[in-house]
Formats: sequence, structure tokens, C-alpha cells
Amino acid sequence: MACEKNYDVIIIGAGPGGIFSAYELAMKAPGLKVAVFEAGRPLQQRKCPIDGKKIKSCINCPSCAIMRGFGGAGAFSDGKYNITNDFGGTLYEHIGKETALELMNYVDRINLECGGEGTKLYSTAGTKFKKICIENKLRLLDASVRHLGTDKNYEVLGNIYNELKDKIDFIFNCHVDSVSETADGRYIVNTPDGDYSCDKCIVSVGRSGSKWIEKVCKDLNIETYSNRVDIGVRVELPAVVFSHLTSELYESKIVYRTEKFEDLVRTFCMNPNGYVVNENTNGIVTVNGHSFDAPELQSDNTNFALLVAKHFSEPFKDSNGYGESIARLSNMLGGGVIVQRFGDLMRGRRSNDARIAESTVRPTLAATPGDLSLVLPKRILDGIIEMIYALDKIAPGTANDDTLLYGVEVKFYNMEVAIDENLETNHKGLYIIGDGSGVTHSLSHASASGVYVARRIAEAVD
Repeated sequence: MACEKNYDVIIIGAGPGGIFSAYELAMKAPGLKVAVFEAGRPLQQRKCPIDGKKIKSCINCPSCAIMRGFGGAGAFSDGKYNITNDFGGTLYEHIGKETALELMNYVDRINLECGGEGTKLYSTAGTKFKKICIENKLRLLDASVRHLGTDKNYEVLGNIYNELKDKIDFIFNCHVDSVSETADGRYIVNTPDGDYSCDKCIVSVGRSGSKWIEKVCKDLNIETYSNRVDIGVRVELPAVVFSHLTSELYESKIVYRTEKFEDLVRTFCMNPNGYVVNENTNGIVTVNGHSFDAPELQSDNTNFALLVAKHFSEPFKDSNGYGESIARLSNMLGGGVIVQRFGDLMRGRRSNDARIAESTVRPTLAATPGDLSLVLPKRILDGIIEMIYALDKIAPGTANDDTLLYGVEVKFYNMEVAIDENLETNHKGLYIIGDGSGVTHSLSHASASGVYVARRIAEAVD
């Protein structure tokens, strides 16, 4: 389609929220002229230059192929869609619990129709592990989990794009500078290629757009509230250690309250037979993980994050700034991500190349051996250590000396934006959805928010 200057709807961001907004508009209101602006590249052009051989660490590309582009930061994630209101955001507070679950299940059906058929839906309902966790001062959260895998997720995204490319304008490699409102209630989307106008504007920029969306809210006098930041490490160990959990549940969200400080530590983003990977957010290199659905692409390890949530209010309110400062310290000491054996951490010594090479756990990410106790605040590190020993009771081997800890992992949450039950701001026709809103924190919730707003717009057309 030829790119125009005036649209009925402009969507900023081609992550899960933006994609499912576009999909639903194309299906429910095909007469509308819709454009999607994305700062990154098309899906098939997204490729991180790190190959583990010639390029072993982040080289700070102008646009991170892992974080930006069609599919958003979730394109190269593990493709896990957690269908639950227990975690992943507070979308249900705006649209209701039943509606939120209905939309998440709808997104799941679309994913299956677009290439995800045959993938497994796991559930914690009725599992024996709930009781085992309670007996060991742990809590297993309820969820149904659709695991697409990085490879199948990529295929699904490609099929969705092929379905939409002739119905909607996609403008890639185009950073939106600002959004403003005209006197007659239309919106101007300013880009280096010129200005575009629309009646309705859906902002879905994800976590990587956190600083940008704060500026948009300030310019348009949209109220925001301080949100939390999650800080911790990514654990990597032999897949057999957690196989009894992952074979039945795949993704087990486990929460522990520490004895020392009564802080909550949780597992996050569990990747059976997966890989640890770098992530670049606003120039800061952190760690993440993913895994594949195809057996031939799997590793011998399982990885997952252990995270401690921190929320600041008075007098310091910048939770993300706090997380950034810790991540920058890790980058300064390790030139990127640091890896340490659990045994070395407990003995108060840094890991080195020789100790990592002698480890029974082969690292799946080329990271710098070092000492995480020089990076993570004592309270956070103490909580992580407590959690590792707690998990060792339900998955013996977790606290082995050779278990690898990568740091730091930081989950930045956008300032929570003031939106109503339609996910609309105080500016009529301006919607802020997905993780960029600070309301959703997952693929499933972000996708559901996109469908919800698109349906509101389509209903108004009817």
C-alpha cells in the first residue's frame, strides 16, 4: 500500500499491543485507513550481530534488533502467553477480569490459527506442586501457559504480518518524535519524514519506549504514577534439575517471602532447554532468556530469572533510574553481562575463566566472569540467595556450586499512565496500551489490550 499522510487510526509501535490492534481493526473495521509506525525493522530483517564467535558481546546497534522491530521485544522471547490475571499486569482493573481472560484466550486462538497449532497449553490447575511449594514456604501462582517457543513465535508473527501487510500501512525504521493534538481533536504524529494526522491514535511503544512516553505524557499533561522496577539475576543450571516441574507446568511462577527482610522474590521467564541472551534497553546491556519449540534447537540447560521488586515514592521516585544505575555498574565492571558460579558467590570470590571452564554447567551466553556482590545491593543479593536455597528443596541441585548466575537482569516498567476503562487518556481518541502504559507486563496482557481498544474503535464506526 502507498503511504499516505492522513489516516483514521495511527498505531505507534509494532509490538504485541500494536500488532493485535492492527489485526482487530483489519478484521472488524476494514474500511478504516490504518498505519503502524515502528522504530525498528521488519521481522525478517531483525538479526542481532552477536554470533558468539566474531562478535561476542553487545556493540550498541543504533536500533537493537532484539528489542525493536515488528513483534517488539517479545519477538525473540520464549513465546510464552500466560493466560491469567494473577500476574502479567493489572489490565483487569480497567476492563474487568472476565473480559481480560476472554481477550487473552482470543489472542491464543489467533496465534494457533496463524501457525501455533500443535503447541502445548500447560496449566497449574490441580498440580501436586502447589502443595509441595506450600510445604517449603513457596507459593505457586495460577496460570495457563501457551508455549510457542522462539522459533514458532517467529513463524506466527510472520504469518500475522503477511495477513496484514496489504490491508494496513507499515512504516518501519521510523522513529516518532512527538504526538500533539489539534484544535479540532485530531492528532499529529511527527516523524523525521514529516507529519501524519489521524482521528484516533494508539500508542503501544513497550518498555523500550519508556523515556519517550514519559515525554509525551508531560507534553500532553497526562498524569502518570511511579511504578516498580524488578532487579535480579538469571539462573542457568542443568535442565534435569527442574525437569519434573517444567515437563508438567513449563512456566512455574514461584514466589518466596524472605525471612530476613520479608521481601518477595519470584521466578520469572523460565526457559526449559533454553539459552541466556543479551538485551539492550536504552544503551544498557542486561540479560534475558529464551528457548525453542523444536527439539533439535534446544540446549541441555534451563534458565530463569530471580527478581526482587523495588518501588520508590518519597522523596526518590525514579524506580527505573535506580535499576539503570545497577545495570550500568554491571556494564562498567564486566563490559556487559557478568556471570558467576553460585559456589564462588557463596565463598566470596569472583569467578574467572578457569572456574567457568571447569564448571559442569556449560554457559549458553558468552559473559564476563566476575563478582555479582560488587554489583547488586546486599538486600537484593541476600534475597536471591535465600530463594535459591528455598528452590533447592523442591528442585534439588538448584543450590549446586556450578549453578550459574548472570547479572544483572532488570525489568523496567513504564510509569503507569492514567487511562480509563477504555484504555483512553484524558485526550479523547488517544489510547495508551501494552507495556508502554505501565498497566500490562506480558505478551498476553499487551496483546489483549490491543484487541480491546481496536474493538472500541470498530464499534464506534458501526
